[in-house]
Amino acid sequence: MDQPAAAPAWQLLPVADHAVYIDFGEVIDEQINRRVTALAARLKAAAPAGITSLIPTYRSLTVNYDSTQVRQQALIQQLEQLLAETAEADAPSKCWHIPVCYGGQYGIDLPELAATHGLSEQEAIAIHSATRYRVYMIGFMPGFAYLGGLDARLHTPRRVEPRLKVPAGSISIGGMQTAVGSVAAPSGWHLLGRTPVRSFDPTRESPFLLQAGDNVRFFTISERQFEQLSAERHYLPEWSWQA
Repeated sequence: MDQPAAAPAWQLLPVADHAVYIDFGEVIDEQINRRVTALAARLKAAAPAGITSLIPTYRSLTVNYDSTQVRQQALIQQLEQLLAETAEADAPSKCWHIPVCYGGQYGIDLPELAATHGLSEQEAIAIHSATRYRVYMIGFMPGFAYLGGLDARLHTPRRVEPRLKVPAGSISIGGMQTAVGSVAAPSGWHLLGRTPVRSFDPTRESPFLLQAGDNVRFFTISERQFEQLSAERHYLPEWSWQA
């Protein structure tokens, strides 16, 4: 007796007459996120007619399109074909090397967070800066990067009372994630430090520095170095290709 066909590992949902939503799962998971970014890369390379933008998240990809250029059913068929062909492996992406001034006035929650986990401040910094993080998605605020891969020793529930405003460039922890802040905004995340890197700059040709699927490594700088780099209006961090 023939076995029933396995259900696809995704679900396509039309969004009115301007978008198609592809859902890959219901959890925050690196392999699921790799499927999202792999499909986005394939779409960028194929450049189907009518697509106006791609919005990748932890577990989904929204494909916006111009209905005067492509019919929804035709686009869905193209997407289904790409999904059947798309491997989970990412295309080569950038690995950004981002400087952080940890603790002090820039990381006011570091002492308490370290103590909560039975660590010294230097131990917490060493753990946080030893990991290569994956950019799961950009959202909440322009350029705000949600990073996966935080060491379990630093997992910390968000603050009971969020702050009304935290500075741009804040490096923080919320639950099992860490983040690179982009603009000043309210936050319930714990502040570990700050970077002089502007992850969002509307005056740049590409306003968003980090992209979903990129990798990030942090390294420590002093307050003086932070001030010097912050004074460089167009300072950009170094990066290398990551397969």
